[in-house]
Amino acid sequence: MDVSLTAYQDLHDGDRPGRFPPASMSDLVDRPVRYDLAESTCPPLRLGELLGPDVLTRLHTLEVGYGTSQGDPELRALIAAETGVAPGEVLVTAGGITAMFLLALTVCRAGDEAVVTTPCFPPARSVLDALDCRVTAVPLRFGAGYRLDVDAVAAALTPATRLVSLASPQNPSGVAFAEPDLRRLLDRMAATAPRAVLLLDETYRQTAYGDIAPPPSLGRLSPRVVTCSSLSKSHGAPGIRVGWLTATDPQLYEALRRARFNTQIAGSGVDELLAIEVLRRQEEILEPRRTMLAAALETLTAWADAHRDSVGFVRPDGGALCCLRLRDDRYDDRAVRRFYAALAERDTRVAPGSWFGEDDRVFRLGFGHLPLPAFGNALDRLAEALSAV
Repeated sequence: MDVSLTAYQDLHDGDRPGRFPPASMSDLVDRPVRYDLAESTCPPLRLGELLGPDVLTRLHTLEVGYGTSQGDPELRALIAAETGVAPGEVLVTAGGITAMFLLALTVCRAGDEAVVTTPCFPPARSVLDALDCRVTAVPLRFGAGYRLDVDAVAAALTPATRLVSLASPQNPSGVAFAEPDLRRLLDRMAATAPRAVLLLDETYRQTAYGDIAPPPSLGRLSPRVVTCSSLSKSHGAPGIRVGWLTATDPQLYEALRRARFNTQIAGSGVDELLAIEVLRRQEEILEPRRTMLAAALETLTAWADAHRDSVGFVRPDGGALCCLRLRDDRYDDRAVRRFYAALAERDTRVAPGSWFGEDDRVFRLGFGHLPLPAFGNALDRLAEALSAV
């Protein structure tokens, strides 16, 4: 019998909406537009930039067999050197999303509790829903600059909490959390949820601006902290499906390693070899991106100031993305819908807040994906859409 996707989800999901991210988010990879301000990556690397003579030689001699359950030793050493942990505390994964899944699969069982701050990267919530966890979403506020509300997160904790999931800098806002606040949260977790693990998604940590150095990884903050990251955002290499977890608790690391083996066996040797080259040349790759991002952010900041009668703006701490909000006193709910329609008519896209558990008055805007001239053109079309409604 032919069963449609909708029917399949009806059969298996019952009345549980939100189990997976909104299907429209797949438009980011499936439906191109001329001016994509919804995209959250830096400019993509081209394969030719990585295929120097040494890499080509290594590819020619690479045995296309199984790798190890931990990932390539050289790759783990490079990640460890940058994150401040030991190579034996790094687990290579197929992108950051798989890292999130492996941690949730390892520490959570059906009926366990998890806490997620919103807005958030959709898989941070959907992987927990898929495992039948009881998820408490703690909303952070645009008006408060999306800063971490330790008391609100702590109030959501119970002895049944097994995972607290945060991102710093956040997706979609680019706002980073202060280390003292995270230490306070860990203290509250120890008192109320002693079996819980704190996930810090550091995917945008290295996406800094200009001469500002990226903050250090917080992987060594506590044995209760697990970090994840990938090459997708800062390095502009989402097509190399390589991410990683760091875990300094040996027992937890071993459980994660077993989970990776039982779900993936090992990673792609080709991808891991290319990832080694990306990390060996990391500063060469990141430095021009940081220069470009600084210029794009200043352009955006000036644009937001010029249109402050229409939108609010939370300036990001890091990442190639930020959040803006349509003003309540200018746009009613119908006008919000007309705004997105007006953008579509101009072959331009932003990411609506509903993708991230936020109101659609808020939208994510990426300022690292387009070249600067095209970014300026995209902002012009955004201004036209604001005026059209």
